[in-house]
Amino acid sequence: MLEELAPRWQAARESALRERRGGDRRRAAGAGPQRLAFVDRLLVTLVHLRLGIPHAGLAELHGVDHSTVSGAIREVRPLLATRGFAVPDRTGVRLRALEDLFAYADAEGVDLRIDGTEVQVRRPSAHRPGPPGVRLWQEEAEHHQDHHLQ
Repeated sequence: MLEELAPRWQAARESALRERRGGDRRRAAGAGPQRLAFVDRLLVTLVHLRLGIPHAGLAELHGVDHSTVSGAIREVRPLLATRGFAVPDRTGVRLRALEDLFAYADAEGVDLRIDGTEVQVRRPSAHRPGPPGVRLWQEEAEHHQDHHLQ
């Protein structure tokens, strides 16, 4: 898997860097700090997908910031998706799209069940007024100003 995905990741990375720079490299390939090598990026992504370990936990294990892990997963997941999913005991059979899965299940007489479980996610409010201490201070200042004017 590493030998298959590494060249595609490197090509995509070089293309993105070239576009961001607006031209050719100014330094040799591999110059500068690399926070996670590709093998670590692949490992982090696979562990996250398989075990559900949070990005912050994986970052702690690798000694990097959680945003580095998030970026690595964001880069590697599409590569894994285009590679498709191997079918056990069927060499050469890969399911790359949902249609492939349905066709395989139909051909093999497999009943598929879709889990439609809703997962509740708590998201912060988009319009927070700010920290309570700041708001309280502003209200007190306005109150004192009103009394001072009277």
